[in-house]
Amino acid sequence: MTKAIMFMGTGSDVGKSLIVAGLCRALANRGLSVAPFKPQNMSNNAAVTEDGGEIGRAQALQARAARKLPVTAMNPVLLKPEGETGSQIIVRGQRRASLTARQYWADRAQLMPEVLAAFSELARDTDYVLVEGAGSASEVNLRQGDIANFGFARAADIPVVLIGDIHRGGVIASLVGTLAVIDPDDAALVRASLINKFFGDPALFESGKAFLEARTHRPCLGPVPHFAEAARLPAEDALALDSLSSGQGAFHIAVPRLPRIANFDDLDPLRAEPGVTLTLVQPGNAMPRHADLIILPGSKATRADLEFLRANGWDIDIAAHHRAGGFVLGICGGYQMLGRQIADPDGIEGAPGTSPGLGLLDLDTVLAPVKQLRVEAAIHAPSGENLTGYHMHMGVTEGPARAIPFARVGAEPEGAISADGRIMGTYLHGLFAADGFRRAFLGQPASADLAYEAGIEAVLDGLARHLEKHLDIDNLLSLAAQVKV
Repeated sequence: MTKAIMFMGTGSDVGKSLIVAGLCRALANRGLSVAPFKPQNMSNNAAVTEDGGEIGRAQALQARAARKLPVTAMNPVLLKPEGETGSQIIVRGQRRASLTARQYWADRAQLMPEVLAAFSELARDTDYVLVEGAGSASEVNLRQGDIANFGFARAADIPVVLIGDIHRGGVIASLVGTLAVIDPDDAALVRASLINKFFGDPALFESGKAFLEARTHRPCLGPVPHFAEAARLPAEDALALDSLSSGQGAFHIAVPRLPRIANFDDLDPLRAEPGVTLTLVQPGNAMPRHADLIILPGSKATRADLEFLRANGWDIDIAAHHRAGGFVLGICGGYQMLGRQIADPDGIEGAPGTSPGLGLLDLDTVLAPVKQLRVEAAIHAPSGENLTGYHMHMGVTEGPARAIPFARVGAEPEGAISADGRIMGTYLHGLFAADGFRRAFLGQPASADLAYEAGIEAVLDGLARHLEKHLDIDNLLSLAAQVKV
């Protein structure tokens, strides 16, 4: 008796992911079994799953909200933008190919059977599956072969709620216009609209709500007021990087804004730490001289981002920062950049070749086609603090610098630290979520009151209460349809 409902948007960043996350927690709090599902996602912010693959970070957060372990069935197709090769195509958690946009759009319909199989797999032991669309539902130029929005909804025969963002303006036109331009058979699946990100007095929208219901012949749900605490949750995509800089603490961290930055939610616990100021350095700007720590983040195209880093003169800034006594940490692709060279003999990230690294660690990296995906429990070697992280990389890094490891995974060394202790590299994503390690690494007081993981849980519970207050969830669930598995 599993039921499902799909949430699509009039555009990107209208709040689909948060609505699904909040509903997942609300239904879980009611004692229901609920699972998130996104047929196709495009993001370089990914998470390792319980079954040894990767999915979009937003679906991992939604799984957490549902109190479920993340599995690859929750996001069967993940597109991870790379360099000149287009995107890496992840199917059921594993890299299948790297294709140009034109190649992918021509062939994507062939993935529909695998998408439907993943959906059925989730539906077999769940009360509700909450499905999230991708981008805008009105991109009629991309409708043929679609597997992300109405293509999937039609194939699975799932009703749709269409979400609009009132804060950006034009929400009435965007909702009415979407229904006007899409195929009539697609529009027939839309059961309601939902107004999201409302500021001010909801009574002021009553006439707008009445207009929408009269014009679209469908109920209008909400409006759902803006939920400010959502800023504490991991962001889905790089749109969040425009406002990532935060804090006024004494410890200053600088991070270069690389074009293909990946897994940037590694930075979230740092920007939440009271004693930290985190600055995302935009292209064209120099690294701040007063920074205590520079973090080179993960990258989906390490050699291309390293070239970009040099083009901005950041390599010179990093070297000067080190000479002046500053610290540098490279995570995953950033770790690879710190070495002597990065070789890509098979052209995994672009044209085959070798790029000189920054030369700050005595290491060499060779990119390889097999991606390493696993969750690790580790111990930070210098402090002895426990941490949990995950590997998500395509390369092997070796060299004398590994004689001083950054961490230990069981008996195995992980990462590297320079002889002077000020240049560090690790493949472990997600390491700063561990409160004890984070404070020891930053030299912050142990009495600091930030409990990062508990804070995420509190925000999810707050989001669920927010939706319970401002949405008639029982009415929303009545729109769901029984799944045909």
